[in-house]
Amino acid sequence: MSILAVGTVAFDSIETPFGQAKRVLGGSASYLTLAARYFCEDVRLVGVVGGDFPDTYRQVLADGGVDLEGLVVREDEKTFFWHGRYHYDLNERDTLDTQLNVLQDFEANIPPSYRDSNIVCLGNLDPKIQRDVLEQIDDPEYVICDTMNFWIENTPDSLQETLSLVDCLVINDAEARELADEPNLVRAASTIRNMGPKTLIIKKGEHGALLFHEDKVFSAPAYPLEDIQDPTGAGDAFAGGLAGHLTREGRFDEDALRRSIIFGSTLASFAVEAFGPDRLTNLSAIAITDRARAFRELAAIPELMAVEAA
Repeated sequence: MSILAVGTVAFDSIETPFGQAKRVLGGSASYLTLAARYFCEDVRLVGVVGGDFPDTYRQVLADGGVDLEGLVVREDEKTFFWHGRYHYDLNERDTLDTQLNVLQDFEANIPPSYRDSNIVCLGNLDPKIQRDVLEQIDDPEYVICDTMNFWIENTPDSLQETLSLVDCLVINDAEARELADEPNLVRAASTIRNMGPKTLIIKKGEHGALLFHEDKVFSAPAYPLEDIQDPTGAGDAFAGGLAGHLTREGRFDEDALRRSIIFGSTLASFAVEAFGPDRLTNLSAIAITDRARAFRELAAIPELMAVEAA
């Protein structure tokens, strides 16, 4: 199976209470593909960069096995840039600078060789662009979508049109509450799934993730880490790991989704251990498997004794 990731390829400058990094490789498509390629040999990227995008960053993606036929280079323009500062608990951040540059008039033109992609990952983009992507794909088996508060607030009708076309929506808890206009996540999940996605995954940061599929709810734990350097891109690494493992499963039922969420959480836990996507470039199969098994042990509940009537 193949995976197509459409999203941003960017420069990120990041400040946390524990360090900082300037103009590192970033963007949703970068994290998605670098995470997915541990499970899938055919990972395809569609995005755009400027002439200032260094060959070394391009090589990071290529060496990782990412197909870059869909990466457009506009030599006379600049790459998308984001600068953010995280608060002490790393759950909140302030955007200090955003330079759209090549993204100002971005159109996702899918190469003909990508149009048979099995799983499509729609990164956090304008919902209209997300629909344009789907119109160019022949017959995807599964569509995973991301969005954010900007599109929820400014393009609600367009977003709902896109959501009617996707199989799985992956958003955080604040976005879920805002999208559904409902503070209770269980009721919010029901409202959102009525918009189209059969599956909803709500990311809760250090508190794990919730899967809503059919009439079942699954809660995945977060991995307890002693050293977190940079949470940027963790959500995209999660989606990449999720999509990648679904290609191994070859199906999209509840059990496959549960296992794939654990592997998505595993890749996200590695991503936060270094600035930028560095940790996603040098993982071993053993390291990924061992941590995924540790996730399973975190959620293991011993056999329970029945409560006897007094």
